[in-house]
Amino acid sequence: MPQLPQTLHELTVGQLSARSGAAVSALHFYEAKGLISSRRTSGNQRRYTRDALRRVAFVRAAQRVGIPLATIRDALAELPEERTPNRDDWARLSAAWRSELDERIEQLGRLRDHLTDCIGCGCLSLENCVLSNPDDISGQRISGSRLMPERRSVDCP
Repeated sequence: MPQLPQTLHELTVGQLSARSGAAVSALHFYEAKGLISSRRTSGNQRRYTRDALRRVAFVRAAQRVGIPLATIRDALAELPEERTPNRDDWARLSAAWRSELDERIEQLGRLRDHLTDCIGCGCLSLENCVLSNPDDISGQRISGSRLMPERRSVDCP
């Protein structure tokens, strides 16, 4: 039985964009970051295998929950022969990312709870600002706003 040519199993960057919902520029960025790959035609046009659709979906789902691209790239690199992630891969990786996400959620909750105090300050130079100066670390070194350069005292005549 004759096999279909490889070109029928490939997508242009525009087709991949339309099917995945990712902008062409995002696909180029993903490729530059090593998240997806393409081959070049004799006319130097990108061609993606159809499994790139699943890789893009995987990347976008992980991004939506706040996983950094470097972490996503490392996860994809762990797959044997750079195969497309499947349901079991997602379950394993999402379980590993859960504690990191829980920690970020707790941190965001603390930031939300202390945001009103900093808005009241305006310049974030409160003596003990929990966002810009937690535990008054800057107060141990310098007084005033930590954003201002340290002043040297000058004796007036």
